[in-house]
Amino acid sequence: MEKYILPLALALVLGFLVTPRVRALAVKCGALDYPEPRKIHNGPMPRLGGLAVYLAFVPAVLLFRELALQVWGLLAGATLVLLLGIVDDIRGLSPRVKLAGQVAASLAVIPFGVQVHFITNPLNGDMIMLGAFSIPLTVLWIVAVTNAVNLIDGLDGLAGGVSSIAALTMAAVAWTQWIMFGIDGLPEMIMLALTLVAAVTGFLRHNFYPAKIFLGDSGSMFLGFTLAVMAILSLTKSATAISVFIPLVILGVPLLDTFFAVIRRYHLHRPIFQPDREHLHHQLMAMGLNHRQTVLAIYGLSAFLGLSAVVLNLVSNHQALFMLVIIAVAVFYLADRVGVMGDARRAGYELSDKYRQRSSKM
Repeated sequence: MEKYILPLALALVLGFLVTPRVRALAVKCGALDYPEPRKIHNGPMPRLGGLAVYLAFVPAVLLFRELALQVWGLLAGATLVLLLGIVDDIRGLSPRVKLAGQVAASLAVIPFGVQVHFITNPLNGDMIMLGAFSIPLTVLWIVAVTNAVNLIDGLDGLAGGVSSIAALTMAAVAWTQWIMFGIDGLPEMIMLALTLVAAVTGFLRHNFYPAKIFLGDSGSMFLGFTLAVMAILSLTKSATAISVFIPLVILGVPLLDTFFAVIRRYHLHRPIFQPDREHLHHQLMAMGLNHRQTVLAIYGLSAFLGLSAVVLNLVSNHQALFMLVIIAVAVFYLADRVGVMGDARRAGYELSDKYRQRSSKM
């Protein structure tokens, strides 16, 4: 029992205790996030939070987990992404440099056996071996999730909380697959996911609204990268027909927000990589929710998708496909209603000075 409880306790305590010290380091190094029209906060904010989460997660893994080759790959790639994010938090990097760094970190995990070798045809359950497409699709998945989590990091506690819910869901799905199929290695993946949840929970005490420190790119990219690799290690081993959709549903909030951002910018004839203020959290605040309510609403959506992923893993293939159709229709309907798909009535809205003043007091 100790090997299960102690790593979680250590990650939780370290996340709570290390964060104030990282905050002081961020101020000393000049890793500060300054206000700008696209952002919500009103004053400079330390943004090196990823280092705190890393220093809580990695020691707990090194001390208490079985360090298989794939786990070493996860830690190596996540370290590279963290270092990339730290440089970006302190000095700032261009999108192209960050993308190149993310691709390099994704390629670095391949020699450690972190790779998607097959996907399952949801129509007939046949395994489709990826062959030469295995490495490109693995890199594409890791980079996509890394950037998706980075893009939703717009409110206090948002990316950290959504990532925790995703990691908790991965642990639940992996546990059900281990019980049903007895797949080797899943218990360790479950503990890795739960350790990440504990590390982020300790950090969230300082990051939830009103935040004393931001995740920064170091944190959002570290969490996205780690979740992407964990999904490969734990959720792609099942040969069930529905398994290809499980990671997509679990990470639905960041992936869909990114997908709709691309659609929206294309529809409005904007550069795909140009930031805007029409993400889900911006639109919910434009509808009248305050900072805390917006974060909690997105937590609720993440929890719903997480629960759906667990259920999808337990029902028959036909039932699962029917559920996926219902979820997809509901998501696109709500996205259109909220305005994240580029609704002209909401596109380009600006938070008023009155709202900014009210938000800063909540």
